[in-house]
Amino acid sequence: MNLKGAVAVVTGASRGIGNAIAEDLGRAGAKVVVNYAGSREPAEELAEKINQTGGGGKAVAIQADVSDPEDARKLMEGAVEQFGGIDVLVNNAGVNVDKTVDKLEVEDWQKVIELDLNGCFYTVHAALPHMKERNAGAIVNMSSFVGEAGNMGQANYAAAKAGLLGFTKTLALELARNNITVNAVCPGFIETDMTDAIPEEVQEKITKTIPMGRFGKPEDIAQAVRFCIENAYMTGATLDINGGVYMRT
Repeated sequence: MNLKGAVAVVTGASRGIGNAIAEDLGRAGAKVVVNYAGSREPAEELAEKINQTGGGGKAVAIQADVSDPEDARKLMEGAVEQFGGIDVLVNNAGVNVDKTVDKLEVEDWQKVIELDLNGCFYTVHAALPHMKERNAGAIVNMSSFVGEAGNMGQANYAAAKAGLLGFTKTLALELARNNITVNAVCPGFIETDMTDAIPEEVQEKITKTIPMGRFGKPEDIAQAVRFCIENAYMTGATLDINGGVYMRT
């Protein structure tokens, strides 16, 4: 796909990985919908930055909590209203509530599943009619190495991210006839607000488990997402961008 002029919706784009993805797509000339749930100011700042950056990209910030199916529908309608259609959907919005299973409350489980997994279904379901109209497109679902390997204290997060991998493969099979590719990206430990909250001594221990000896950067993930979008013959695939912390066989 040629991103110049393509309409891309990026959920959870006000900061971190989503911010880097939206900015990268804007530099490539895409018309970007910067979705946010509560962080209005950074989302609007990013949209303005994209509008002022060379490359022809345009952007608008749209508020929506994609864990609410009605909000997800309004987000896609807003994208169509602003830019005339939808070519790309990047499902990046997510949250984590980390506790071992014996301490995990039902509400903790539901909160993560509802946004990280169900939210992805809600946005795809709302976007598909518009993408099918163009008989082309790309969907990228943000999973995690935790969904592949598991991780202590993250049963809810692991379940949601593992679910996304099965969802991605099924969508890829169903949408190939519409020339819509569907792929997943599994980041490792990336420098974001989420990892910044980890105590420094724990970060040091984690770093020792990463063969490359460092956390990744949001830009590393943005490059992988862009590759998934631009490659018209890759679908149903999972890209591991994790510094070697988890290697599939």
